[in-house]
Amino acid sequence: MSAVAAVAADPSVRSPLPVLGRDVAVPLVTGGEVTYAALDQAASAPALQRVWDDVAAYAPYYGSVHRGAGYLSQLSTDLFENARRTVAEFLDCRADDQLVFTRSTTDSLNLLAAALPDGCEVFVFETEHHAALLPWQRAGRVTFLDAPDSPAQAVETLERALAARDPHGPALVCVTGASNVTGELWPVRELAAAAHAHGARIVLDAAQLAPHRAVSVRALDVDWVAFSGHKLYAPFGSGVLAGRADWLRDAEPYLAGGGASRTVTRRADGGVDVRWHETAARHEAGSPNVIGAYAIASACKALTEAGFDALAAREEALVRAVREGLADVPEVRFLSLFGDDAPRVGVLSFVVDGWNSSHFAAALSAEYGIGVRDGLFCAHPLVRRLLGGDTGGTGECGAPEAGALNAIRVSVGVGTPEEHVARFVRAVRELVRDGARWSYRTVDGRCVPDTSGRP
Repeated sequence: MSAVAAVAADPSVRSPLPVLGRDVAVPLVTGGEVTYAALDQAASAPALQRVWDDVAAYAPYYGSVHRGAGYLSQLSTDLFENARRTVAEFLDCRADDQLVFTRSTTDSLNLLAAALPDGCEVFVFETEHHAALLPWQRAGRVTFLDAPDSPAQAVETLERALAARDPHGPALVCVTGASNVTGELWPVRELAAAAHAHGARIVLDAAQLAPHRAVSVRALDVDWVAFSGHKLYAPFGSGVLAGRADWLRDAEPYLAGGGASRTVTRRADGGVDVRWHETAARHEAGSPNVIGAYAIASACKALTEAGFDALAAREEALVRAVREGLADVPEVRFLSLFGDDAPRVGVLSFVVDGWNSSHFAAALSAEYGIGVRDGLFCAHPLVRRLLGGDTGGTGECGAPEAGALNAIRVSVGVGTPEEHVARFVRAVRELVRDGARWSYRTVDGRCVPDTSGRP
């Protein structure tokens, strides 16, 4: 029995958490319709049905948060603060940690970058998503570390860099929990130990980790953790930064405005004096996204109740089905830093010999109803390293350019049906063997079906 057939026949691999969009039909360029296979969940995951139901049940009761005496305002304020507590429990935060609701992981890490103390030096691997790679240059000195070949080398590289720094100044390490390109798990606990041994702090980018594995701030011993609701099956515009309160409390508010301020008074010289909150509200100016926060809390509860051990086992079976289903297709090459057998979440990137990746992804969508991601995945230095070069371009659609600088990413989640994985494997094999059935052209940098005439 093939790996795909085994997954389809195993009841334990069936999705335990239904998601929205599972029955959406999309047109095929070759005619007819098919149920959409959403296999780009590393970019944005569909909302859990439970999250949608919870949000819909609350929506009629929406009111202003922290700003009204009315019943709906009080109810919404309680809901917002209870959501904060629920997410803190989900992350196993320390008692004195602060949890700030933001817009996204990118927003969270930019907030922390704005809160860095003077003279802080930041250490970050070149393998990071741009959200974790780029914010620090505005705030202080940054040391970019070369991509490691193994988890052990990652720890050794960080230790060498930290040992060479000024031991008296503040320092921060930023690291992902799971790569958004390869899905590989990083040695977060070991990196945290190395950081703390050299007097540095560490922030965990858990955008790809939190939807797939339990994240414990205490067990991993990280100082901060950041993640996004839209990857955690709660795509309602909220994110989270949680961790040590001192740097956040000492920093200027991320945004100035109502909610962040405690009192504002006029001075005799005509100016104003402001006393800012010292709680999470300091960095939550403006009317908060209570629906987004509530959605994240709902997702946290659903994932916890489903059990991450069971979710991870199911996900590993789906990943195994993809890898084993394509193992005898020599044209397909999976990308990896730590090796093919490295532990990973449900994210795989690959290239296909003789194909431009944008063309291949377009054919998967137009001819099979399968949504994947192509390109550099907002991790340009890492993908360039994995592809072995820097051509500076992606090539023209339809041109079999081995040197084109892009790849294809397939990613699964808690709501991915096994049939979608089976269809993906079948489609890749057919495209490699028979080629595309339709003609494609480049429009505004994207490869799209040519609908101007016959294929």
